[in-house]
Amino acid sequence: MTLSVMKADVGGFVGHTGMHKDVLKRAREFLDKAGSKNGVIDHWVGHAGDDLHLVLTHDHGADSKEIHKLAWDTFAVCTEVAERLKLHNPGQDLLVSSFPGTLRGAGPGFAEITFRERPSEPFVVFMADKCELGAWNLPLYKIFADPFNTPGLVIDPSMHEGFAFEILDAVENKTITLQCPGDIYDLLMFLGSRGRFVVNKVIRRVDGLVAAAASAPRPAGLGASVGTDDPVLLVRCQNGLPSVGEATEAFAFPHLVSGWLRNTHQGPLMPVAFEDARALRFDGPPRVAAAGFQLNEGKLEGPVDLFDDPAFDGPRRKAMEIADYLRRHGPFEPHRVPHDQMGNTAFPPLLARMESRFVKNEPDEKKRPRKRSASSEESN
Repeated sequence: MTLSVMKADVGGFVGHTGMHKDVLKRAREFLDKAGSKNGVIDHWVGHAGDDLHLVLTHDHGADSKEIHKLAWDTFAVCTEVAERLKLHNPGQDLLVSSFPGTLRGAGPGFAEITFRERPSEPFVVFMADKCELGAWNLPLYKIFADPFNTPGLVIDPSMHEGFAFEILDAVENKTITLQCPGDIYDLLMFLGSRGRFVVNKVIRRVDGLVAAAASAPRPAGLGASVGTDDPVLLVRCQNGLPSVGEATEAFAFPHLVSGWLRNTHQGPLMPVAFEDARALRFDGPPRVAAAGFQLNEGKLEGPVDLFDDPAFDGPRRKAMEIADYLRRHGPFEPHRVPHDQMGNTAFPPLLARMESRFVKNEPDEKKRPRKRSASSEESN
């Protein structure tokens, strides 16, 4: 069985804040007709902010051209709806004019896992909006490496050997796999640099079972960051893996991520219910929704809106306190990201426009007054 989660920004309503109901309706109608013809067993359509999410089950395996094209075609027909409704920036994440044979590098994000369905197969799809790919680094560490978050790492024999983290260097486009708990200090060294190093997948060490997969950026050097933010995360749960409660507990702390307004501000990742997965205040703050499913012979039972729970009211209040504090910084760091991380905004052209007004300072030795000679002092 292969579980595929695809996402793309096909047009926002209103602005970048949410998604029009007609876009969601068109996606469901299209998959109802085209899905079965392409070997899809079941599907679900949802959204977080202005990003459309597709959850598909099938037996074609990961990186299937047929399944990727189905997702692309779904995003394309939804883009047509967005254009007709004059929604904001239709087809933003469709970076090429036609399907190139894979979604990898084409703009939409996706995460996939192929596995043999267990007697009970619960999983969670985390959907984020207005944040960077590295937003999953801290939660994944807490879920799969931190016993204070996940006591199953201590008391469940099938988890006690730990998990391996496959990490992508998004700048050099290379990966490293670290085995935990043995490599835990090295793991933290990489995961702390969330702008460069991101988790691709997490694997149970005892048997190689893939426990989680995250959407990753397209290869380095392919242009702007459009289509590489607002990631999705797929986490399998229970039966020798972290429980659903351990997976969601990692989001009880609204940690800081980059993104928010114009993809240039830092803010707290706030866990929200489906109905609140809209980016409204300052186009944010960054939000994450969680859709819980049970798999039944490839059929999707669910979803359950896992963050629609008063137990997460405290983290939401904390997130808004953090948001209030950061907003008072205005255009100053650390609220605004450093200028060298603003390469895909209007900042570089603005800086270039001011270049002629910069005055180059002379070296200090040229400014320092010369010493008078002894003879001149005597004559004076």
